[in-house]
Amino acid sequence: MSYKKFFPYFKNSDITYLDSGATTQKVQSVIASELEYYTDYCANTHRSNFGDANKATIHYEESRKYLQKFINAKDSSEIIFTKGVTESINFICSSFAKNFKTVIISSLEHHSNIVPWHMQGRSLGDGLEVVGYKDNFAFDFDEFERILVKNPNSFVSVTHISNAFGTINDIKKICAMAHKYDSYVLIDGAQSLAHKKIDIQDIDCDFFAISGHKTFAPTGVGAVYIKQELLNRVEPYQTGGATIKTVTYNSSTLLDSPYKFEAGTQNIAGVIGFRKALEFIDEVGYEIIEKQEYRLYEYLHNELKKISEVVFYNTTKETISNKSFNIQGVIHDDVGILLDKQKIAIRVGHHCAMPIMEKLEIKGTIRVSLAFYNDFDDIDIFIVALKRAIKMLKD
Repeated sequence: MSYKKFFPYFKNSDITYLDSGATTQKVQSVIASELEYYTDYCANTHRSNFGDANKATIHYEESRKYLQKFINAKDSSEIIFTKGVTESINFICSSFAKNFKTVIISSLEHHSNIVPWHMQGRSLGDGLEVVGYKDNFAFDFDEFERILVKNPNSFVSVTHISNAFGTINDIKKICAMAHKYDSYVLIDGAQSLAHKKIDIQDIDCDFFAISGHKTFAPTGVGAVYIKQELLNRVEPYQTGGATIKTVTYNSSTLLDSPYKFEAGTQNIAGVIGFRKALEFIDEVGYEIIEKQEYRLYEYLHNELKKISEVVFYNTTKETISNKSFNIQGVIHDDVGILLDKQKIAIRVGHHCAMPIMEKLEIKGTIRVSLAFYNDFDDIDIFIVALKRAIKMLKD
C-alpha cells in the first residue's frame, strides 16, 4: 500500500522527496485541522470563557493527553509544549542542567545538543564530556562508564537516532547506567517518533525532547517530557501570560505544571495538528511503519553498494532512516546540485553535526532520509539520477 495519498505534497509536486530527516511531509488531516481552527473557532486558550475559546482550549489539552498516552507518560502534567526539540533542549539546559558540574553528550550529537552547553561556558574537559563510539558508530558504553565513575551526579544529554547517520543508540541502557551513578538523562528524540514506538516508562529517561515537524505534524511545535518527580525542580524557561496564579507589584506565584512552563500564546493550531499526526501514526501502526522503512533502508543500501564510487561510513546494523555516504573524488555539494536539477530532494553538507564530520576528516556527506511514505520507485529514481550525476562529474 502506498501512503503518499494521505500527504497532499505528493499530489502537488513532482519532486522525489528523500529529505524527511530535515522535515516530514504533512498528513491531510493535520492540514485540515489547522485550517479548521483558523476558520471555524480561532481563539486563544486558557483565558476567555466564551464558546470558541473553550473549544480551542479543549482541543489543545486533548492533544496534550493524547501525546501523554502516545509515549506512555504517567500524567499529562509531564508534557510541556514547545517550538520543537531545539527549544526543549535549551529549556532544560538553562532551567535544570545548569546546576550540574558536568554534562555528558555523545559524539553523534546535533548542534542543538552541543551549542547550548557552550553558552554555559562549558567546553571539552571543562564541564563537558563526550562519549566516543566504536565500530559502526556504536555508543561506547565502556568509555561512558569511565566518565560516570569520575563524574557521578552528572547531566547526560544524548540523541536517540542520529540525524546524520541514522545510528540508533540504546537509550534504555544509557539511562540505566546513568542512574546507577546518580545522573539524570535527557534524550533528543527529534528523529524518534516518526520511526519507532517510544515507551517512556520502559526507557526511564528523565527528559525526552519531541519534534512535531519531523513527525508529520506542523513546523514550530514540539514538546518535552519531564518526569513527574522533577517538575518542581525544573525552573520556568520564561514567564508571562498563562503561567501566573497571582501577581502583585511585590511578587508572583506560578501555576502548576504544565502551565507554568508555557508562557505566552502557544502554537495552538500546531498543537492541535500534532495530535492528528499522532492519530495517523496510530492508525497505520508502528509495526507497519518499521517494516516498510527497514525494507526501504536495506534496499537503498544494497543499491548504493552496487556503485563502486560510493563511500559508506556505517552499515545498516542498528540504524534507520538516515543514510549518509560520499562519492570518491566528487564534492558532495556538486552532487546535491545535479540531483536537484533532476528533481530529487536530498540533503548535502554537515547536517548540523560538524564535530563528527571533523572526526571523520570530511566536510560533509550526501544524506538520503526516508519515511514510510517512500517507496521502492523513489529509490530507483534516485539511483538513476545519482549515477547520472556521478557520470557528469567524473567525465
